[in-house]
Amino acid sequence: MTEEERLVSPRRQIDDLGLEVGLRPRRLAEFVGQEEVRCNLQLAITATQARGEALDHILVHGPPGLGKTTLAYIIAQELGVGFKSTAGPVIERSGDLAAILTNLQFRDVLFIDEVHRLPTVVEEILYPAMEDFRLDLVIGQGPGARTLKLELQRFTLVGATTRAGLLTPALRDRFGLLLRVDFYHPEELTQIVSRAAMVLGLDIDPEGAAEIARRSRGTPRIANRLLKRVRDYAQVHGDGRITREAADAALVLLNIDQQGLDRMDRQILLTILEKYDGGPVGLDTLAAALCEERDTLEEVYEPFLIQSGFLQRTPRGRVATRRTMEYFGKMVRREQQPSLF
Repeated sequence: MTEEERLVSPRRQIDDLGLEVGLRPRRLAEFVGQEEVRCNLQLAITATQARGEALDHILVHGPPGLGKTTLAYIIAQELGVGFKSTAGPVIERSGDLAAILTNLQFRDVLFIDEVHRLPTVVEEILYPAMEDFRLDLVIGQGPGARTLKLELQRFTLVGATTRAGLLTPALRDRFGLLLRVDFYHPEELTQIVSRAAMVLGLDIDPEGAAEIARRSRGTPRIANRLLKRVRDYAQVHGDGRITREAADAALVLLNIDQQGLDRMDRQILLTILEKYDGGPVGLDTLAAALCEERDTLEEVYEPFLIQSGFLQRTPRGRVATRRTMEYFGKMVRREQQPSLF
């Protein structure tokens, strides 16, 4: 199973596109959670508007599905300026970037998703555009080549990335404001689910919203996706009202337990517990036991299990944590390693 096929994947899926656009908050006051991020943005936007200047370039980084794109839209909306959106892999040549930048108006917001995936040649063109608001282009080749300087309107670049460590220091240093988005608390996700239900015209109990939020892995994108599935269940098997019982029954049917673990998550943990006494077990051995590719385990399944404290990576292999043992009701006795002294 690929990440795009999992209901609890934080990555954007095709079915999410239309739903996310309709459910996005349009103002900072409507944005739930990320208190530190919201306060810093509100301060920067208010001060910038008072001066009539372009907002500093902003880098928003953190795990997928937590609202980085939504924050970019909100920034443009709060400033009352134009908004243009693209993605790092889409901009393949310096001319592509030049076409975008020369069409920006004063104080416009340019959003680049996955900014860490910009090609090197494009990134080098971006440096003077961000710092001095000009483009240095080379026209022609060989002895006849000449340099063309184009002045740009002052704009704001909002870059989003899930892997801030892959950004070059030269690019990262040109962002004036660095914001990190973190996973949401269940109470915050409950508010997000309730608001989404209101926008969609659904009848939902507070307990039903809390049940969906608790199993959403701290990620609004997953919460909205689960809300859609629970809505279908409540419509077919009930009167359309989303109660705690309806949400629980729907999510059990989808194999998503109270910790947000799906079938494959539980299978990985149980394999380590039951076949390898809780670990450590090597990644290749674990992949063979589960009939999965090692890259799939490492990149798709393990991140959430590690973040939530169910799995630990050690130099000797993967180890199930005490939380995993308690969750599955297992008591795995680890043998004491003989002392060498």
